[in-house]
Amino acid sequence: MDKNYIAGALGEIAGTENVFVDEPMKNHTSFKVGGPADILVTPKNTADVCRIVKLLKNEGVPFFIMGNGTNLVVRDKGIRGVVIKLLDNFSRYTVKGDVIEAEAGILISKLSRIAMEHGLTGLEFAEGIPGTLGGAIAMNAGAYNGEIRDVAERTEYMDMNGDIRTVCGSEHQFGKRTSFIQTRGGVVLKTELRLKKGSVDEIKALMDEFKRRRKETQPLELPSAGSVFKRPEGYYTGKLVQDCGLRGYRIGGAEVSTKHCGFIVNIDNAKAEDIINLIKHIQYTVKDRFGVDLQTEVKIIGEE
Repeated sequence: MDKNYIAGALGEIAGTENVFVDEPMKNHTSFKVGGPADILVTPKNTADVCRIVKLLKNEGVPFFIMGNGTNLVVRDKGIRGVVIKLLDNFSRYTVKGDVIEAEAGILISKLSRIAMEHGLTGLEFAEGIPGTLGGAIAMNAGAYNGEIRDVAERTEYMDMNGDIRTVCGSEHQFGKRTSFIQTRGGVVLKTELRLKKGSVDEIKALMDEFKRRRKETQPLELPSAGSVFKRPEGYYTGKLVQDCGLRGYRIGGAEVSTKHCGFIVNIDNAKAEDIINLIKHIQYTVKDRFGVDLQTEVKIIGEE
């Protein structure tokens, strides 16, 4: 890849102020780890995204699309190719009746507050979830017995060929932390969420309760990526890890949270390698002790 040529071409599409060469990914992930991406670009709109993807495909340049980086471990050598980041630059929304339509880069927690302000119920569970709407659709984000599949009605996305397509209802193929994006590929652009009318006071009270629970039970004060592992059928991940005696277990600057054993935290300038090795150690120990295979919920990406 001719880095200067690709950066220049991306600048013509998205504006040079939105193109970053050799960008440290630790500045874009909640774990605060990760080496440099060759190029990171922040498109301004759907047309930019389509043009960027088609350019990169034509040039044979690998690319990765991210949101808020709250579910990522980027390896220490960084990412070869281009990272397309959809966040504040891609977060417009409208509210019409009981429907909110929003772009993929808006934070799902912000959407829950927007819903509350309009007296709309159904997104309370998203209070405190740090990811974007696009990420929530991709992995069917959920908490406190609520999931995005409960309210997602229609999603516009770009397929792997750079064409705009739409899915509705069951076509989202929502499952346990998965959706059509995981199986089919593509980029979520915007989603319509159908909610229900409710009492602002009751919605706020429920969100305040969820916020209180999170603060009491999760290590929100330290860099992490939330729950590291998917919940295995019939078990609670945190209890499995705790019962293996791994509470507070540490490799380098990465530690099993003493507050919630389902979390790994960056306690002291951890490297991605520390986190990955700790994940592997937890998986091996839980398998050896209980015969349970823990699957990661976080994505591990970048050059090995």
